[in-house]
Amino acid sequence: MLTNIPSRLWALILGCAVPAVLVGSWTPAQAQIVVMVNGEPITNYDIEQRSKLLMLSTHKPPDRKQVIDELIDEKVKIKEGKKFGIDPSVSDVDQSYAAMSSRMHVTPEQLTKSLETQGIRADTLKLRVRADMVWSNLVRGRYKESLQVGEKDVTDKLQEQGIEEKTDAQAFEYKMQPVVLIVPRGSAADAIETRKKEAEALRARIQTCAEVNSFFKSMQNAALPGAVTKTSADIPPSLRELLDNTPIGHLTAPEVTKQGVEMVALCAREPTKIDTPKKKEIREKMFSEKYEAKSKWYLHEVRKAAMIEYR
Repeated sequence: MLTNIPSRLWALILGCAVPAVLVGSWTPAQAQIVVMVNGEPITNYDIEQRSKLLMLSTHKPPDRKQVIDELIDEKVKIKEGKKFGIDPSVSDVDQSYAAMSSRMHVTPEQLTKSLETQGIRADTLKLRVRADMVWSNLVRGRYKESLQVGEKDVTDKLQEQGIEEKTDAQAFEYKMQPVVLIVPRGSAADAIETRKKEAEALRARIQTCAEVNSFFKSMQNAALPGAVTKTSADIPPSLRELLDNTPIGHLTAPEVTKQGVEMVALCAREPTKIDTPKKKEIREKMFSEKYEAKSKWYLHEVRKAAMIEYR
Protein backbone atom coordinates (compact mmCIF):
# COMPACT_ATOMS: atom_id res chain seq x y z
CA MET A 1 0.00 0.00 0.00
CA LEU A 2 1.29 3.46 -0.88
CA THR A 3 1.81 5.65 2.13
CA ASN A 4 4.27 8.26 0.89
CA ILE A 5 5.15 9.88 -2.40
CA PRO A 6 8.59 11.52 -2.75
CA SER A 7 8.62 15.28 -2.34
CA ARG A 8 9.94 15.82 -5.88
CA LEU A 9 6.76 14.22 -7.20
CA TRP A 10 4.64 16.38 -4.93
CA ALA A 11 6.48 19.36 -6.37
CA LEU A 12 5.42 18.14 -9.81
CA ILE A 13 1.80 17.92 -8.67
CA LEU A 14 1.80 21.37 -7.14
CA GLY A 15 3.29 22.81 -10.29
CA CYS A 16 0.34 21.75 -12.43
CA ALA A 17 -2.56 21.42 -10.34
CA VAL A 18 -5.38 22.08 -6.19
CA PRO A 19 -7.96 23.41 -2.94
CA ALA A 20 -10.59 22.73 0.06
CA VAL A 21 -11.13 20.15 2.97
CA LEU A 22 -9.23 18.27 5.80
CA VAL A 23 -9.54 14.70 6.93
CA GLY A 24 -10.47 14.66 10.56
CA SER A 25 -12.80 16.58 12.80
CA TRP A 26 -14.35 19.76 11.46
CA THR A 27 -14.57 22.52 14.04
CA PRO A 28 -16.34 25.91 14.08
CA ALA A 29 -12.92 27.59 14.12
CA GLN A 30 -12.05 25.87 10.87
CA ALA A 31 -15.38 26.92 9.37
CA GLN A 32 -14.75 30.57 10.20
CA ILE A 33 -14.92 32.70 7.07
CA VAL A 34 -11.72 34.62 6.37
CA VAL A 35 -12.48 36.12 2.93
CA MET A 36 -15.52 36.47 0.72
CA VAL A 37 -14.78 36.36 -3.03
CA ASN A 38 -17.68 37.31 -5.30
CA GLY A 39 -20.03 36.01 -2.62
CA GLU A 40 -18.14 32.75 -2.07
CA PRO A 41 -16.35 32.09 1.24
CA ILE A 42 -12.78 31.08 1.93
CA THR A 43 -12.58 29.55 5.40
CA ASN A 44 -9.83 28.59 7.81
CA TYR A 45 -10.62 25.05 6.73
CA ASP A 46 -9.72 25.88 3.11
CA ILE A 47 -6.53 27.65 4.18
CA GLU A 48 -5.42 24.71 6.32
CA GLN A 49 -6.00 22.32 3.42
CA ARG A 50 -3.98 24.37 0.98
CA SER A 51 -1.24 24.84 3.54
CA LYS A 52 -0.97 21.11 4.13
CA LEU A 53 -0.77 20.48 0.41
CA LEU A 54 1.98 23.05 -0.10
CA MET A 55 3.96 21.64 2.82
CA LEU A 56 4.30 18.35 0.94
CA SER A 57 6.80 19.97 -1.39
CA THR A 58 8.35 22.70 0.77
CA HIS A 59 8.50 20.82 4.11
CA LYS A 60 7.77 24.09 5.90
CA PRO A 61 4.60 26.03 6.70
CA PRO A 62 3.73 28.33 3.80
CA ASP A 63 3.05 32.03 4.28
CA ARG A 64 -0.62 32.45 5.23
CA LYS A 65 -1.11 35.50 3.00
CA GLN A 66 0.32 33.61 0.03
CA VAL A 67 -2.10 30.75 0.67
CA ILE A 68 -5.07 33.10 0.89
CA ASP A 69 -4.03 34.87 -2.32
CA GLU A 70 -3.82 31.54 -4.14
CA LEU A 71 -7.30 30.59 -2.98
CA ILE A 72 -8.65 33.97 -4.07
CA ASP A 73 -7.00 33.56 -7.47
CA GLU A 74 -8.55 30.14 -7.79
CA LYS A 75 -12.07 31.42 -7.16
CA VAL A 76 -11.82 34.34 -9.57
CA LYS A 77 -10.37 32.06 -12.26
CA ILE A 78 -13.27 29.61 -11.98
CA LYS A 79 -15.83 32.44 -11.98
CA GLU A 80 -14.22 34.02 -15.04
CA GLY A 81 -14.27 30.67 -16.80
CA LYS A 82 -18.00 30.26 -16.23
CA LYS A 83 -18.56 33.69 -17.77
CA PHE A 84 -17.10 32.34 -21.01
CA GLY A 85 -18.70 28.89 -20.79
CA ILE A 86 -15.57 27.12 -19.54
CA ASP A 87 -16.73 24.84 -16.74
CA PRO A 88 -15.03 21.40 -16.63
CA SER A 89 -17.28 18.52 -15.61
CA VAL A 90 -16.54 16.15 -12.73
CA SER A 91 -15.53 13.58 -15.35
CA ASP A 92 -13.07 16.02 -16.96
CA VAL A 93 -11.42 16.74 -13.62
CA ASP A 94 -11.28 13.04 -12.71
CA GLN A 95 -9.57 12.28 -16.03
CA SER A 96 -6.98 14.96 -15.36
CA TYR A 97 -6.48 13.59 -11.83
CA ALA A 98 -5.99 10.09 -13.24
CA ALA A 99 -3.49 11.39 -15.82
CA MET A 100 -1.55 13.08 -13.02
CA SER A 101 -1.41 9.89 -10.96
CA SER A 102 -0.25 7.99 -14.06
CA ARG A 103 2.68 10.39 -14.50
CA MET A 104 3.61 9.62 -10.90
CA HIS A 105 3.39 5.88 -11.65
CA VAL A 106 0.57 5.29 -9.18
CA THR A 107 -3.15 4.67 -9.54
CA PRO A 108 -5.74 7.36 -8.71
CA GLU A 109 -6.70 5.29 -5.67
CA GLN A 110 -3.09 5.21 -4.49
CA LEU A 111 -2.74 8.94 -4.96
CA THR A 112 -5.92 9.52 -2.96
CA LYS A 113 -4.67 7.24 -0.20
CA SER A 114 -1.33 9.06 -0.09
CA LEU A 115 -3.10 12.39 0.26
CA GLU A 116 -5.27 11.01 3.05
CA THR A 117 -2.20 9.91 5.03
CA GLN A 118 -1.14 13.57 4.97
CA GLY A 119 -4.55 14.72 6.19
CA ILE A 120 -5.73 15.99 2.83
CA ARG A 121 -8.79 14.96 0.84
CA ALA A 122 -8.53 14.28 -2.88
CA ASP A 123 -11.06 17.07 -3.51
CA THR A 124 -8.44 19.52 -2.30
CA LEU A 125 -6.14 18.61 -5.15
CA LYS A 126 -8.98 18.23 -7.65
CA LEU A 127 -10.20 21.78 -7.06
CA ARG A 128 -6.80 23.16 -8.00
CA VAL A 129 -6.75 20.87 -11.03
CA ARG A 130 -10.09 22.36 -12.02
CA ALA A 131 -8.87 25.95 -11.64
CA ASP A 132 -5.75 25.22 -13.71
CA MET A 133 -7.82 23.61 -16.47
CA VAL A 134 -10.16 26.61 -16.59
CA TRP A 135 -7.40 29.20 -16.62
CA SER A 136 -5.27 27.49 -19.27
CA ASN A 137 -8.27 27.26 -21.59
CA LEU A 138 -9.20 30.88 -20.92
CA VAL A 139 -5.77 32.37 -21.58
CA ARG A 140 -5.01 30.20 -24.60
CA GLY A 141 -8.46 30.66 -26.05
CA ARG A 142 -8.97 34.40 -25.53
CA TYR A 143 -5.43 35.46 -26.42
CA LYS A 144 -4.49 32.86 -29.01
CA GLU A 145 -3.33 35.39 -31.62
CA SER A 146 -1.12 37.39 -29.28
CA LEU A 147 0.50 34.21 -27.91
CA GLN A 148 1.66 32.99 -31.31
CA VAL A 149 5.40 32.89 -31.95
CA GLY A 150 6.22 33.52 -35.61
CA GLU A 151 9.13 32.20 -37.63
CA LYS A 152 10.70 35.67 -37.71
CA ASP A 153 10.48 35.87 -33.91
CA VAL A 154 12.42 32.63 -33.62
CA THR A 155 14.99 33.64 -36.25
CA ASP A 156 15.54 37.00 -34.56
CA LYS A 157 16.03 35.28 -31.20
CA LEU A 158 18.57 32.90 -32.75
CA GLN A 159 20.50 35.86 -34.15
CA GLU A 160 20.23 37.71 -30.86
CA GLN A 161 21.84 34.73 -29.13
CA GLY A 162 24.50 34.47 -31.82
CA ILE A 163 23.27 31.07 -32.96
CA GLU A 164 23.49 30.16 -36.64
CA GLU A 165 21.36 27.37 -38.08
CA LYS A 166 23.90 25.19 -39.87
CA THR A 167 23.17 22.64 -42.56
CA ASP A 168 24.14 19.83 -40.20
CA ALA A 169 21.37 21.02 -37.90
CA GLN A 170 18.75 20.42 -40.57
CA ALA A 171 15.51 18.94 -39.34
CA PHE A 172 14.29 15.55 -40.55
CA GLU A 173 11.04 13.64 -40.45
CA TYR A 174 11.55 10.01 -39.45
CA LYS A 175 9.05 7.30 -40.35
CA MET A 176 9.54 4.27 -38.14
CA GLN A 177 8.07 0.82 -37.55
CA PRO A 178 8.62 -0.58 -34.05
CA VAL A 179 9.11 -4.35 -33.74
CA VAL A 180 8.76 -6.43 -30.56
CA LEU A 181 9.96 -9.97 -30.04
CA ILE A 182 7.81 -10.89 -27.07
CA VAL A 183 9.44 -12.39 -23.99
CA PRO A 184 7.03 -13.54 -21.25
CA ARG A 185 7.47 -11.78 -17.95
CA GLY A 186 9.54 -13.72 -15.47
CA SER A 187 11.52 -15.49 -18.20
CA ALA A 188 15.05 -16.64 -17.36
CA ALA A 189 18.03 -14.58 -18.49
CA ASP A 190 19.04 -17.20 -21.05
CA ALA A 191 15.59 -16.95 -22.71
CA ILE A 192 16.05 -13.21 -23.09
CA GLU A 193 19.54 -13.71 -24.45
CA THR A 194 18.22 -16.22 -27.00
CA ARG A 195 15.65 -13.68 -28.18
CA LYS A 196 18.35 -11.01 -28.48
CA LYS A 197 20.44 -13.28 -30.68
CA GLU A 198 17.37 -14.02 -32.79
CA ALA A 199 16.79 -10.28 -33.15
CA GLU A 200 20.39 -9.69 -34.22
CA ALA A 201 20.11 -12.41 -36.87
CA LEU A 202 16.92 -10.88 -38.25
CA ARG A 203 18.47 -7.45 -38.19
CA ALA A 204 21.26 -8.65 -40.44
CA ARG A 205 18.79 -10.15 -42.96
CA ILE A 206 16.11 -7.47 -43.26
CA GLN A 207 16.81 -4.52 -45.54
CA THR A 208 13.41 -2.95 -46.26
CA CYS A 209 10.32 -1.98 -44.27
CA ALA A 210 8.24 -4.16 -46.58
CA GLU A 211 10.27 -7.15 -45.39
CA VAL A 212 9.74 -6.05 -41.80
CA ASN A 213 5.98 -6.07 -42.20
CA SER A 214 5.71 -9.31 -44.14
CA PHE A 215 8.14 -11.22 -41.91
CA PHE A 216 7.04 -10.16 -38.44
CA LYS A 217 3.31 -10.35 -39.17
CA SER A 218 3.63 -14.09 -39.68
CA MET A 219 6.12 -14.67 -36.88
CA GLN A 220 4.98 -16.23 -33.62
CA ASN A 221 5.55 -14.27 -30.39
CA ALA A 222 6.21 -11.06 -32.32
CA ALA A 223 4.25 -7.81 -32.51
CA LEU A 224 4.16 -4.83 -34.82
CA PRO A 225 2.86 -1.76 -32.98
CA GLY A 226 1.58 1.04 -35.18
CA ALA A 227 3.99 2.97 -37.38
CA VAL A 228 5.36 6.19 -35.90
CA THR A 229 6.32 9.50 -37.52
CA LYS A 230 8.45 11.98 -35.59
CA THR A 231 10.53 15.03 -36.43
CA SER A 232 13.99 15.91 -35.14
CA ALA A 233 12.42 18.33 -32.69
CA ASP A 234 10.28 15.58 -31.15
CA ILE A 235 13.03 13.17 -30.14
CA PRO A 236 16.10 13.35 -27.87
CA PRO A 237 19.61 13.83 -29.34
CA SER A 238 20.70 10.25 -28.58
CA LEU A 239 17.80 8.80 -30.58
CA ARG A 240 18.33 11.27 -33.43
CA GLU A 241 21.95 10.17 -33.67
CA LEU A 242 20.91 6.52 -33.68
CA LEU A 243 18.37 7.08 -36.46
CA ASP A 244 20.77 9.19 -38.51
CA ASN A 245 23.25 6.33 -38.40
CA THR A 246 20.69 3.67 -39.38
CA PRO A 247 20.31 2.92 -43.11
CA ILE A 248 16.80 3.26 -44.54
CA GLY A 249 14.93 -0.05 -44.30
CA HIS A 250 17.21 -1.44 -41.58
CA LEU A 251 16.59 -2.14 -37.91
CA THR A 252 18.18 -0.48 -34.90
CA ALA A 253 20.08 -2.61 -32.37
CA PRO A 254 17.82 -4.75 -30.14
CA GLU A 255 16.94 -3.40 -26.72
CA VAL A 256 15.43 -5.31 -23.81
CA THR A 257 12.20 -3.72 -22.46
CA LYS A 258 9.24 -4.82 -20.33
CA GLN A 259 7.56 -6.20 -23.44
CA GLY A 260 10.54 -8.19 -24.65
CA VAL A 261 13.24 -7.40 -27.19
CA GLU A 262 12.46 -4.30 -29.24
CA MET A 263 13.88 -2.82 -32.43
CA VAL A 264 12.84 0.01 -34.73
CA ALA A 265 12.85 -0.16 -38.51
CA LEU A 266 13.69 3.17 -40.14
CA CYS A 267 11.37 3.40 -43.15
CA ALA A 268 12.13 6.97 -44.24
CA ARG A 269 14.23 9.96 -43.24
CA GLU A 270 13.27 13.09 -45.12
CA PRO A 271 14.31 16.73 -44.73
CA THR A 272 11.58 18.97 -43.33
CA LYS A 273 11.07 22.65 -42.66
CA ILE A 274 9.50 21.86 -39.32
CA ASP A 275 11.43 23.29 -36.37
CA THR A 276 14.89 21.98 -35.62
CA PRO A 277 15.40 20.99 -31.98
CA LYS A 278 16.99 24.37 -31.20
CA LYS A 279 14.18 26.29 -32.89
CA LYS A 280 11.59 24.26 -31.02
CA GLU A 281 13.34 24.96 -27.72
CA ILE A 282 13.37 28.71 -28.42
CA ARG A 283 9.79 28.73 -29.71
CA GLU A 284 8.50 26.92 -26.60
CA LYS A 285 10.44 29.24 -24.28
CA MET A 286 9.10 32.34 -26.06
CA PHE A 287 5.55 31.00 -25.93
CA SER A 288 5.93 30.23 -22.22
CA GLU A 289 7.16 33.77 -21.54
CA LYS A 290 4.25 35.27 -23.50
CA TYR A 291 1.76 32.99 -21.76
CA GLU A 292 3.05 33.84 -18.27
CA ALA A 293 2.98 37.58 -18.97
CA LYS A 294 -0.53 37.47 -20.41
CA SER A 295 -1.76 35.22 -17.60
CA LYS A 296 -0.36 37.56 -14.96
CA TRP A 297 -1.95 40.61 -16.61
CA TYR A 298 -5.30 38.88 -17.11
CA LEU A 299 -5.45 37.65 -13.51
CA HIS A 300 -4.64 41.16 -12.27
CA GLU A 301 -7.55 42.56 -14.29
CA VAL A 302 -9.95 39.86 -13.10
CA ARG A 303 -8.97 40.40 -9.46
CA LYS A 304 -9.51 44.15 -9.80
CA ALA A 305 -13.07 43.52 -10.97
CA ALA A 306 -13.79 40.95 -8.24
CA MET A 307 -15.60 41.67 -4.98
CA ILE A 308 -13.09 40.65 -2.29
CA GLU A 309 -14.03 41.24 1.33
CA TYR A 310 -11.64 40.32 4.16
CA ARG A 311 -13.28 39.43 7.49
